Amino acid sequence: MSTEINKQIALEIAHVLFIDIVGYSKLSINEQHAAIDEVNELVRTSEQFQKAEASDRLIKIPTGDGMALVFYTSPEAPVQCAIEIGRALKEHPGLQVRMGVHSGPVSGVIDVTGRANLAGAGLNMANRVMSCGDAGHILVSKRVAADLFVYEHWRQFLHALGLSEVKHGCRI
Repeated sequence: MSTEINKQIALEIAHVLFIDIVGYSKLSINEQHAAIDEVNELVRTSEQFQKAEASDRLIKIPTGDGMALVFYTSPEAPVQCAIEIGRALKEHPGLQVRMGVHSGPVSGVIDVTGRANLAGAGLNMANRVMSCGDAGHILVSKRVAADLFVYEHWRQFLHALGLSEVKHGCRI
């Protein structure tokens, strides 16, 4: 294995924002395309997205009905990005989106196309956190909440929701 691929596969802590269009599979193909285009545009116009991308500290992973944005900046970046997207969504009432944030380990993998991609508990947990929410919700994991709670300006936004059982019987 080349040194470059070994670097891509190294385990790192990342801050992941998972975004999902609620009810996507019930939409017609034309509506699905329009919804994805709309979400992509809203995400690309987020200041946090643009800052992380400009500094080459962001990996974007399409998921079919949404995306995972993997920030290599701070735990605040994906949460701030989610808030910016949430504000922009108010202008698009027909677009139903839920979001989840978690900080955790990710590592590079080579996918079926032969390209570098990411996998790991950081992505899996962000997806599970997101799946606990409904349209319009931004949920953060306990780990992210603990990281943000030390800053006074985040405290007003953090509310414990208790335990939820998610995929494979995992309780978060």
